[in-house]
Amino acid sequence: MPADDRITDVWGARTPYARGGRWPERTDAHFADGVSPEDVDRWVRTASTLHSNGDAFDLAVRGETIVGVRGRPEDRVNHGRLGPKDLYGWQALQSPDRLTHPLVRRDGRLVQCTWDEAMETLVRRTRELLDEQGPSAIGFYTTGQLYLEEYYTLALVAHGGIRTNHVDGNTRLCTATSAAALKESFGSDGQPGSYTDVDHADTIALFGHNVAETQTVLWMRILDRLAGEDPPAVLCVDPRPTPVARAATVHLAPRPGTNVALMNALLHEIIAGGHVDEAWVTKHTVGYKELERTVGRYSPDVVSPICDVPAEDIRAAARLLGGAEALLSTVLQGFYQSHQATAAAVQVNNLHLLRGMLGRPGCGILQMNGQPTAQNTRECGADGDMAGFRNWSNPDHVADLARVWNLEPKQIPHATPPTHAMQMMRYVEDGSIRMLWVSGTNPAVSMPELARMRAILSQERLFLVVQDIFLSETAQLADLVLPAAASGEKTGTFTNADRTVHLSEKAVDPPGEARPDLDIFIDFANRMGLQDKDGQPLVKWRTPEEAFDGWRECSRGRPCDYSELSYNKLRGGGIQWPCTEAAPDGTERLYTDGFSWAGPDVCEAYGRDLETGAPFEASEYRGMNPFGHAVIRAAEYRPPHEMPDEEYPLQLITGRTVYHFHTRTRTGRAPELQAAAPEVWVEVSSADAASYGLREGDLAEVTTRRGEVQARVRVCGIRRGVIFLPFHYGYWDTPGGHLPQQHGRAANELTLTDWDPVSKQPIFKTAACAVRKVADAEGAASPAPSLEEGADR
Repeated sequence: MPADDRITDVWGARTPYARGGRWPERTDAHFADGVSPEDVDRWVRTASTLHSNGDAFDLAVRGETIVGVRGRPEDRVNHGRLGPKDLYGWQALQSPDRLTHPLVRRDGRLVQCTWDEAMETLVRRTRELLDEQGPSAIGFYTTGQLYLEEYYTLALVAHGGIRTNHVDGNTRLCTATSAAALKESFGSDGQPGSYTDVDHADTIALFGHNVAETQTVLWMRILDRLAGEDPPAVLCVDPRPTPVARAATVHLAPRPGTNVALMNALLHEIIAGGHVDEAWVTKHTVGYKELERTVGRYSPDVVSPICDVPAEDIRAAARLLGGAEALLSTVLQGFYQSHQATAAAVQVNNLHLLRGMLGRPGCGILQMNGQPTAQNTRECGADGDMAGFRNWSNPDHVADLARVWNLEPKQIPHATPPTHAMQMMRYVEDGSIRMLWVSGTNPAVSMPELARMRAILSQERLFLVVQDIFLSETAQLADLVLPAAASGEKTGTFTNADRTVHLSEKAVDPPGEARPDLDIFIDFANRMGLQDKDGQPLVKWRTPEEAFDGWRECSRGRPCDYSELSYNKLRGGGIQWPCTEAAPDGTERLYTDGFSWAGPDVCEAYGRDLETGAPFEASEYRGMNPFGHAVIRAAEYRPPHEMPDEEYPLQLITGRTVYHFHTRTRTGRAPELQAAAPEVWVEVSSADAASYGLREGDLAEVTTRRGEVQARVRVCGIRRGVIFLPFHYGYWDTPGGHLPQQHGRAANELTLTDWDPVSKQPIFKTAACAVRKVADAEGAASPAPSLEEGADR
């Protein structure tokens, strides 16, 4: 299917199918002007790095240039379909402003230098800081867009070589709660469900997950089920009138920050309605009685005024969930970016545990990821987790990783919990972290409270290293800039939100002197002389495939077992881990026969108090869960940290649009995507628009206690008292480069520095704000196309 107009027709034509059937294939493609499939010299396999769905496709190469893409119909994830970002986003790789040479700051300016000069500068400063202060002076902040082989190498270098505890990724901002919730309930990370559960479910519940814009191909799959025989019922929990909400059987639009209260009311009704599979709960779980006591206080009538959702709507949603024979639930940022993020996400897990709906077709949970390779940061330890889903608090696990890396256990820092990204930035702010190496991400736009963030990253005492493909807002603040290769210019693997591993092969050379991230990390390790306990090089691989083989051994026998995967096997298409001798073709669903990774000796974490975040000790976990069952954890509702008041009477939520990814460093350079959503906008309800004298297209100013942003108004069906800003828009394509000029346009000028106590994920959904009109709509540029129509296509 050619991409004739996949900007307005985002999800393409329907291919209906019935419950239990196979999703039909449809091959989507797009080529550069004047290029046809017959002009292509070779096709090179890859998968998406502009969202977390893991859609497989081939890059079309003519000569030494990428000239198009086509979906891979035989792949298990997308059956040939592609969304707008995959169809058009590849063009950014050919942007003339790619970084092509290293840059070093001299006399206040970034100037070109050689790779030797750049790496010698990096190594010299690293050694100085290690001599002066030790490993605590150095932090690594990475992305959710590198490859598995690169994350694993980074984790080895940072934890095993530099021996710092300061390692995290920008996945902290979007999906740290996914991992935290899975650990709390099941003892380990790893998505229980599979995308194929869409094919079998009779009910699909989406909690804070605007799948229509964040994972467009997964929404296509759901739309095709809705268009077929025996369509599933759909529950949507979202304060915005998204395409998912408009297609839903029941739509609940709660106040931001009240998700735990709402989930407790739903669980109250599940129990009161007799929908608990009591035999299954008794056999497979612990903690049910405490949950029963807790949610007993949260009837729909009690919760309705908290959430501002009619009690009968809550009961209708509960009837839908309680009557389901095969329930699939997905969760994303609407739950994750809140003050009780983990507590809310865990209640979705509890729903499935009460109903006994795990481990069989149509019965699954997808605690979704936001970034394309977020799963790999967690698996490999590049986000502060221990490589292979090992437990930092278990000495046997530390010793096992030391065995794999050929180090002494004491050489791997584990005396204190890993430093999460928000705390790392505070350490930079107070001067205890003096070198920060940022790879593949743009915290000067994506972090909360940007005025503070710019001040932190601009400190003279900080040596800031940025490794990226463009001169982002963060790179413009750096002391050293390292040009990196993009996906399509290097080889490696990555894993999507339902544990499907894909191989992406090099199609073309990177521009100028840009290098793959793997090569940069290995070069650094070698120049630093990092060694194992026998005096041999710490990093023992040179190629991506060798690094993958190293990871296979690290993962062997762990929940995320890759031991029977290989590059050759992955050339046949995506495969779900665990992939072992017992399951050589991968594993479609987890927990088909119990919760084998919840035992005290094997679990990835012992859990935390959902309200305070305080970690439980091994003895506490063993006493509570000696036989390794799933854990049902109850949570009381607590109000948001920043509530509306007279000065700031509204609530601000931020999020994504279908046309852009992260901070637009790539999608903003793809002509069709940028033209579709060229400027930031603000969504306001019709009631609030009337109250504040706003009309469609007016220029409005949104303010919080931290800053202000100006944006054009879009009047829509968002719930009253809530406004929405997309967070993608920074300043790299403005005259200021990395700074706001007269007025801000980055949503994170407004957000607050605060986080969930368990996952440490920042709060992007509950800031108190005010809005006022600045100018009328005359001469206004058009905002992004509205997706409020056509949700039933």
